[in-house]
Amino acid sequence: MKLSEQSLSIIKSAIQKAVAKYTCNCEQTAVTDIHLQPDQTSGQLNVYNDDDEELANVMIEEWATYDGDDFLENVEPSLRSILCRMKEAGDFEKITILKPYSFVLVDEEKETVAELLLIDDDTILVNDELLKGLDKELDDFLKELLEK
Repeated sequence: MKLSEQSLSIIKSAIQKAVAKYTCNCEQTAVTDIHLQPDQTSGQLNVYNDDDEELANVMIEEWATYDGDDFLENVEPSLRSILCRMKEAGDFEKITILKPYSFVLVDEEKETVAELLLIDDDTILVNDELLKGLDKELDDFLKELLEK
């Protein structure tokens, strides 16, 4: 599902609004993850913390008109992309949530569907794209070592 620039901007604004509740010039104190819950029926994106406190809520028109059975699978790449761009832009640097914390995609029962982004100084989440071809590279490397 390809979202319009307006929808992408609305989602980004909702995430910024949600994390703004954890931004101040004090030390890191909050312990939570940020849960993103898109709803295909209403088109709503709800953003919660671990205590189910709503941090933001926006309407995405394209979600309400989507009629496929693979809604969450189609929404996940867009949300992941927005979050990665925000991280690269430094949008999460002044957040007072203790690291590591995650942005998590959840379904209507608030069950985790996917971890969209892990924020940590020492850990990097690898995705399928990064791991493509790794088996072949490792096999070739091992073969080369054994031949020497």
